[in-house]
Amino acid sequence: MAEQPRGSVTLMDVAARAGVSLATASRALNGSTRKVGDDLRERVLAAARSLNYAANAQAQAMARGRTNVVGLVVHDIADPYFSSIAAGVMEAAEGHHVLVTLGSTLRRPEREVDYLVALRGQRSRAVILAGSRMDDSPVAEALRREIDIFENDGGNVVAISQKQLPVDTVVIENRLGARDLATSLVGLGYRRFGVLAGPDAMLTARDRVHGFREGLGRSGIDLDPAFVVHGAFTRDGGYQAMSALLGRIGELDCVFAVNDVMAVGAMVAGREHGLEVPRDLGLAGFDDISTLRDVNPALTTVRLPLEKVGSSAFELVLSAADRTKPRTRRIKGEVVLRQSTRTVAD
Repeated sequence: MAEQPRGSVTLMDVAARAGVSLATASRALNGSTRKVGDDLRERVLAAARSLNYAANAQAQAMARGRTNVVGLVVHDIADPYFSSIAAGVMEAAEGHHVLVTLGSTLRRPEREVDYLVALRGQRSRAVILAGSRMDDSPVAEALRREIDIFENDGGNVVAISQKQLPVDTVVIENRLGARDLATSLVGLGYRRFGVLAGPDAMLTARDRVHGFREGLGRSGIDLDPAFVVHGAFTRDGGYQAMSALLGRIGELDCVFAVNDVMAVGAMVAGREHGLEVPRDLGLAGFDDISTLRDVNPALTTVRLPLEKVGSSAFELVLSAADRTKPRTRRIKGEVVLRQSTRTVAD
């Protein structure tokens, strides 16, 4: 093997080791859209590895106008809903010479603005904002301003959310899924419902409550506002909201939690108070988080293809240059009936 060059290894050293032109080495390493054959690309990558070559990201950004980094910003990385979406984004990015960086707002909406500012400073190619919009006009306006700056500077933004921002958006049909769930539960014979509604300012939670109420209404059932309890969009939020309902649990035969992790918290609260699901109370969630499918009893829910949600967002990133106006991709859920609700109407 040729002696490794001394000092800082340059792109020219890599090209010489691989036996290719400087331009070919550059295209192979920087994710250029110009085609480089697989055999040449592998020779260049092997040469770079053998020389411990590290590309100068800032120089690449100057040459291309952008780095080949996509920022994914989620509300809570500990929530399996978001980790499933992240898995879909990262799997879709494989093979496209794109790196995905992950940031969490810790459920503080104003942090989305901070991440956009930071990622713009790093010359990131795009940002995917994954998470519900909030009913918070000052934060929403600040986010819109920063999106305009980011996109005017050559980047693009994709949202996984409600269609509230002037960007390409993957919209999850929360309202429709909750309406279908309500219809299915009524079909099982349930008539007296409680709802663990999540934060009232969160549009995802609000859409699911409204859809559930609409589904009940189509079956001639009114949802009593006294049985709608708001709380955090977390396992502990579900536990606390369910605890608030326990004093009136004899008046209910089924509880709908607006996400699966809240439903798990509700199940624990009920169990601690001697309730057995579904014998004493039916329980349903929303999302069909894969890591929660082994809870006992298995949870009736609305299944969302979360990895597809993530991959759809990344596809919008890849095709951003072709758009003439913001695009929308809609993802529907599917009701899945399991052991946390009765199987037939009594």
